[in-house]
Amino acid sequence: QVQLVESGGGSVQAGGSLRLSCTLFGYTSCAYRMSWYRQAPGKEREFVSRIDDVGTSYYVDSVKGRFTISQDNAKNTLYLQMNSLKPEDTAMYYCKSDNCGYWGQGTQVTVSS
Repeated sequence: QVQLVESGGGSVQAGGSLRLSCTLFGYTSCAYRMSWYRQAPGKEREFVSRIDDVGTSYYVDSVKGRFTISQDNAKNTLYLQMNSLKPEDTAMYYCKSDNCGYWGQGTQVTVSS
């Protein structure tokens, strides 16, 4: 059984920072190739960032230069450092194991102007 547990969400003002964490419990092979997605109210879930099994990272254009994805393989934990946050970043953020198809429960990020 695999479980993804996210944390680190919260409420910040525009320009602030948050760091999201996602820890995988279960098969460690599911910790390779992981992604972050987000879903704002009334909108579809969208891709934010992913990291592949050789550490290459990818970002949606709207977060490039502001968000950084990283991974601590020893802790089976995925991170998303979010800087210069904007109100349009407000959403529920989800991590996903691309290898195994599991999703976390989500953590809420709210950015006020």
